[in-house]
Amino acid sequence: MTSKKKNAQFLVKRLIASNLTLSTAESCTGGLIAKLITDVAGCSAVFAGGCVTYTNEVKHSLLGVEQRIFDQYTEVSELCAKAMAEGIRIRLNTDVGVSTTGYAGPSGGTAQDPVGTVYVAVATADRTVCRRIQAPKGATRGQVRRFAATAAIRMASELL
Repeated sequence: MTSKKKNAQFLVKRLIASNLTLSTAESCTGGLIAKLITDVAGCSAVFAGGCVTYTNEVKHSLLGVEQRIFDQYTEVSELCAKAMAEGIRIRLNTDVGVSTTGYAGPSGGTAQDPVGTVYVAVATADRTVCRRIQAPKGATRGQVRRFAATAAIRMASELL
């Protein structure tokens, strides 16, 4: 069994044991977090659903991310990731919302946030936490996405 599967199984078990529900809002991971979770038997007891919100328009219309966040901080930022996690949690009426937004590559990125930078956020009713993670230098697009999805699942598990 791969570590990605073990991480997802651990998260699902933790959610079941805590009687909590989860939803996801994914940009750069393109639904990979939801896929890893739904690979786990029994996930329907805790996983409400997820959205791939790739464009700013969809982040705004579906999740409620404010335009000022895009204008002042960009869609690849801590504030955007937090707003995404909070938005999906509220819209799908779950206890926990998880989000990712970043630069999977091979192009894109900035001097501050180069390709491989991903912001991962986890929101509950009480708090929202965000981490900036950086995939290993030279990682492919697929590797960045897998790295970020695995990190998001681990982060959600740690915060429960």
